[in-house]
Amino acid sequence: MKIVDARGLSCPEPVLMTKRAVKDGEFPFRVLVNDETPKENVIRFAKNNGFKTELSSEEDEYIIEISK
Repeated sequence: MKIVDARGLSCPEPVLMTKRAVKDGEFPFRVLVNDETPKENVIRFAKNNGFKTELSSEEDEYIIEISK
């Protein structure tokens, strides 16, 4: 499964990286972030574009799985 590692990056970079992954068309894929704001923005982007999201967390990072 493709992993988009956006940990340590501030917006809009995590959303732009997610957008590139969507363009690549490899579903499902995971986005890793470690802050609340990028988490919310990536989920919002995915849902606004008709994708399903599943959120989990490990220690101090969020894992967002995005699928069609």
